[in-house]
Amino acid sequence: MIKIAQLACGPEYSGIQKEIEKAAHMVNAQVIFPDVSYEYIKETTDITGFEAQSPGLQLMFARARALVEGLVEADAVFLATCFRCAEGALLKNEVRRYIQKNSNLPVVMYSFTENTKSDELLTRMEALQTIAERKQLLGRKRQEGLTLGLDSGSATTKAVIMRDNEVIGTGWHPTQAVIRSANKAVDDALSEAGVTINDLEAIGTTGYGRHTLGKHFNANLIQEELTVNSKGAVWTADVLEGEATVIDIGGMDNKVITINNGIPDSFTMGGICAGASGRFLEITANRVGVDISELSELSMKGNPKNVHMASYCIIFGIQDLVTELAAGVSREDVAAAACYSVAEQVYEQQLQEVDIREPLIQVGGTSLILGLNRAFEDILKIKPIVPKHSQFIGAIGGALLSSAFIGEE
Repeated sequence: MIKIAQLACGPEYSGIQKEIEKAAHMVNAQVIFPDVSYEYIKETTDITGFEAQSPGLQLMFARARALVEGLVEADAVFLATCFRCAEGALLKNEVRRYIQKNSNLPVVMYSFTENTKSDELLTRMEALQTIAERKQLLGRKRQEGLTLGLDSGSATTKAVIMRDNEVIGTGWHPTQAVIRSANKAVDDALSEAGVTINDLEAIGTTGYGRHTLGKHFNANLIQEELTVNSKGAVWTADVLEGEATVIDIGGMDNKVITINNGIPDSFTMGGICAGASGRFLEITANRVGVDISELSELSMKGNPKNVHMASYCIIFGIQDLVTELAAGVSREDVAAAACYSVAEQVYEQQLQEVDIREPLIQVGGTSLILGLNRAFEDILKIKPIVPKHSQFIGAIGGALLSSAFIGEE
């Protein structure tokens, strides 16, 4: 059982402490609370120079110091503050920087509300557990044998066949019935690769439907998408050594992951609303009368500055789309503005919670939308790498990591 140190302010008052502990228990982890004295807390404030108004935030930083100084043993850190607390958001980021600068502990950050449930925390806890327990697996640099990776996402299901560190087959289908969509994607990938399912030596599943598909296909690896997607990203971008940052904008949620030598060491997941997701871009494409695959070219012809689109909410974002189109704004400008809006929201909501390390790797189906790539480059002043097969990143990670289990019963 791994130990996850909880550094948080307010979960016991919001009623979600039991949800945090439940999520940890689901991945066979134990939540611990580093013990520190009142004098130690005061001393930490003097050392760091951060005199928080909230006693809970003062305690959070002191507990981080205790971890760094080795006074308390832990395998990972869960760092959380209330979504509504501006001071908490500021200090949480400083605590995360302090831990990463002075230790090798993986950190996940989360902004909770009184409605947060264990299911929302499960992927994050599972990723911490994987990083803490299976660094040797995550450090894999090559795929061996013949393996299948399956990514059952909220919008699409992807399948990839790999043989000896090369992608030889891919398949893609909209996610409807989870198993049926996966079967179609797998059949396409097998057909392109020229192999049968009986030829496969190992299978890895990830995404929302990973457990269902893992059982159906008798998978060797069933893994959350944070670690799997990060592994697929650095493999396709050929950045297996050194540092990198991965941006993965999905159909429902977004992931920003920092990488050190192929292993994630910090990540943030989700956002305030689906206005910062691939779903909003899909709605935009529908509103301007093109297929999502055509939004890329259209968005590159427009000027986002000609459109007012500033809402975090997907509903109000749609309202902006309707209003601007009704006012006679061009489809091209609306498409460009929608891309810029998504990139700006990811920047404000998530990229503030990590220290961006170059190279910047952009993956997922939305990485094929050139207007979104341009928006990130404009906002971050960094040109993102969009590797080959970037839309299959989770499936590639699953195929890569599952090869470690070849030959095991």
